[in-house]
Amino acid sequence: MKLTALLLALSLHAPAPVTSTEVTSVPVTFTTQDGQKLGGRIFQPAKATGTLPGMVLVHGSGAGNSWEELRPEAEAFAKQGIVVLAPDKRSAGYSSARRDYHQLADDALAAFALLKDRPGVGKAGIWGISEGGWVGPIAANRGADVAFLVTVGGPGLSPLRTQAWNAAGKLDRAGVKGSLRRTYAHDFHRLAADAGLFASAQHDPAPELRRIKQPVLALWGAADNQVPPAESAEQFTKNVRGSLTVGFFAGANHSLHDGDALTAGYADAVGAWVRAVAAGDVPKSSAQPSPAQTRSVATPPSAWWESWQLHAGTMVLLLLAFLAYTIRPLGAGRWPARVVAIAGSASILAFAGTLFALLASSSSRGVAAGPLLLGRPLLWLAAQLLAAVTAVAALACLTQWRAASFRVRLAGVAGVVFIPWAVYWGLLLP
Repeated sequence: MKLTALLLALSLHAPAPVTSTEVTSVPVTFTTQDGQKLGGRIFQPAKATGTLPGMVLVHGSGAGNSWEELRPEAEAFAKQGIVVLAPDKRSAGYSSARRDYHQLADDALAAFALLKDRPGVGKAGIWGISEGGWVGPIAANRGADVAFLVTVGGPGLSPLRTQAWNAAGKLDRAGVKGSLRRTYAHDFHRLAADAGLFASAQHDPAPELRRIKQPVLALWGAADNQVPPAESAEQFTKNVRGSLTVGFFAGANHSLHDGDALTAGYADAVGAWVRAVAAGDVPKSSAQPSPAQTRSVATPPSAWWESWQLHAGTMVLLLLAFLAYTIRPLGAGRWPARVVAIAGSASILAFAGTLFALLASSSSRGVAAGPLLLGRPLLWLAAQLLAAVTAVAALACLTQWRAASFRVRLAGVAGVVFIPWAVYWGLLLP
């Protein structure tokens, strides 16, 4: 069913939307379970009478997000006849290395309790965008009075798998090809998660989705490049057992924003669905055909030989072994060891520099890969060429083993160990 047809079907049964385009708002504050005081703002249609449905908005990722960031949604939904609470987001206890989706769900429920106590608010639910698509289902399952759930760009996969897909897409759009795509998007992000630098990386949303009893409206932009829309919708359809309405907006982005405005028809779809559900007319489950999407790659927990301690330690020890050869005068007649030491250390530094440069430049708009040659950033290509030189020189060192000094043998052994490490990280792969 096309989204326009879905909207029409809902509108036939839903109460009419508020016709006034004026919205009033008042500031509010609420207290989280851990005693943090957060602000927010309640929006509602001007001169509204009678009982109206309510909805609490849940932010996407980021610490300390202001309610102001949700103003476009809050005002648009209020014009649809909904009393909307746009809260601030906590900053304490939330960072890239630490975040608790259950704590964020409790924050949402604290805001929800404030909204429900407001005169004139009837059945109320929760709306969550992006990261809020992980938080919203938890809040819906914990809140006995939560009547419905709306998600926008809600991820159906784990944060790590979602981020790996996101990072791979950025490289694709930047024109990057070859082994760097998997190295950066998959292996590097998994190593960061294993090291505790990526909070809640393996959170599985499926159990919470299976527990939901309330009606769910799940919307995605068909051109979403931050969360895999087709696969996320598949997971919602597979796991939500009650009423589920799945919709896609053609050509729309992750947040369903078109510049400063919301995507055309988005607020109308939410308003019609919420009014219908609040009036007791819960729709039968329906789903639009999923858009084309590059498939994500599974990110299972690392094996022992993939642990961040082993790989980070190996890189440091290799670098020390290579540099140890250059501390004293090099002498003559041992060119393979000199090449191993110089090329190996330079390859490792170029490798690390490439990954951290990509990470530092990454944003919602994409990633800055810099000038490319053969689809590779120049620094990465240099790291690969130097890795190949290091491997050849390390094997040459072995032919001089019997007559070699300890320093030469150390460089040769380090060069041999470097080979499987470089293969794993894509330095010796196309």
